[in-house]
Amino acid sequence: MPAEGIPLLAKADLLHFGELATIVDVFLSVGVEKVRLTGGEPLVRKEVWRLVEMLAGRSAIQDLALTTNGLLLAQQAKDLFSAGLDRVTVSLDTLREDRFQKLTRRAGLKKVLEGFDALQAAGFSGTKLDTVVIRGFNEDEILDMLHFAQERNCEIRYIEYMDVAGALQWSMRQVVSKLEILQVIEEAYGKVEVVDKDDWAPAQRFRLPDGTVFGIISSTTEPFCQTCDRARLTSVGSWLSCLYAKEGVNLGHALREGATHQELAAKIQSTWSLREDRGAEKRRAEWERGPLYSAQELIETPSLGMSARGG
Repeated sequence: MPAEGIPLLAKADLLHFGELATIVDVFLSVGVEKVRLTGGEPLVRKEVWRLVEMLAGRSAIQDLALTTNGLLLAQQAKDLFSAGLDRVTVSLDTLREDRFQKLTRRAGLKKVLEGFDALQAAGFSGTKLDTVVIRGFNEDEILDMLHFAQERNCEIRYIEYMDVAGALQWSMRQVVSKLEILQVIEEAYGKVEVVDKDDWAPAQRFRLPDGTVFGIISSTTEPFCQTCDRARLTSVGSWLSCLYAKEGVNLGHALREGATHQELAAKIQSTWSLREDRGAEKRRAEWERGPLYSAQELIETPSLGMSARGG
């Protein structure tokens, strides 16, 4: 959470659920098969389960997931499951309350842990745990987080600390690499086995000798730009074909101006076929890089922040 807070968008600017579902339908028509609701924090959107229910009725969606910080999960897990949500990913970087408060600027670890219990009680399976590993902050919890995931029957994915917008204190010295994470785990468990990938998901998965599977997203030290097939639609309808993109294609505005399904599909296809996004690769090539944007730049252009474009 940024120290200065985040700018709130005007309610009228937010796409309503019907508009979001309409744009999703356009993406489905051009080949998209998986949909994830993320943020910011999707569970702050009032009755978001209604959007889940709308999307769950689309047979073309093979996987409907949601990523959350878990603070509101205990109250909403049952409704989300009943609405047809397939899976949930919870972002949690520490199991220590003092560190949790330092990172999120609020208390709430207990609520997140209750959220994990609520997922199991509601009937969810395939839950994932996303943990960003930061040197000098939580690298000593790598094994603790793995044990937690094992106990909660979910798959943990360690994420290298990324220099995305909003990470104002980021430096390469704070990045705990995939190789370092593997070294810590192998010292405790023995040699791990690589799990063959069957899709273009960003995580590389590994299996412990006891069968436990975990993943590592090494987008800082080993960018996967060449195989990235992710597209992001913000709450105001801006479509970003790269996390590092400064600007997007405003599909929401086009929809509200009367663009047809066919016109929106053509815009998506033409833009995607010409994309040359290599944001993470370009950042890695910079010799001494710091934060992607300054605090002043984020204040002047809030749409660059991760709270506006999704984690």
